[in-house]
Amino acid sequence: MRLVLASASPRRRALLAEAGLAFDVAGVDIDETPRPGEAPQEYVSRLAREKALAARARHPTAAVLGADTTVVLGDEIFGKPADDADAKRMLDRLSGRSHDVLTGVALVWPGGERVAVDRTAVWFRTLSSSDIEHYVASGEPRDKAGAYAIQGLAGRFVERIDGSHSNVVGLPMAVVLQLLRDAGLC
Repeated sequence: MRLVLASASPRRRALLAEAGLAFDVAGVDIDETPRPGEAPQEYVSRLAREKALAARARHPTAAVLGADTTVVLGDEIFGKPADDADAKRMLDRLSGRSHDVLTGVALVWPGGERVAVDRTAVWFRTLSSSDIEHYVASGEPRDKAGAYAIQGLAGRFVERIDGSHSNVVGLPMAVVLQLLRDAGLC
């Protein structure tokens, strides 16, 4: 059965390719606004499933993988920053603290559907205003949940992680591979 990734993310494509998986890409556009009172885990689960279902509508015989990643500090969801000022605000809030990165992963195929969430704790060192200014000026935070890319320039901000590195990049590969195995697709 053909695997379709319901994402245009180059990071997710690279992670799947590095795992040796053959797949097609079908980017989707859905409303990513959190619902009132929606818990972060429910939020990423819902979005991953909605993305997978949206792509499956165009590829009904395929197995479709959807994912959504967010950064959570306390109960606050940090999605992609609206602009550079929002990126600076997020980075300032994450400075010197630990936060969680949650990725919802949904696999839908003609025989079923599975959704899982992976959580990774990330600790940032204390960032100076200069650190934040230079990083935001690089442009890297603009399309990243929590306004940073661990695999990029922001890797130097990270003191340690507890959990999956690929989850922080945007796709927890151990979870993905388990879902594919459970569905008999890998």
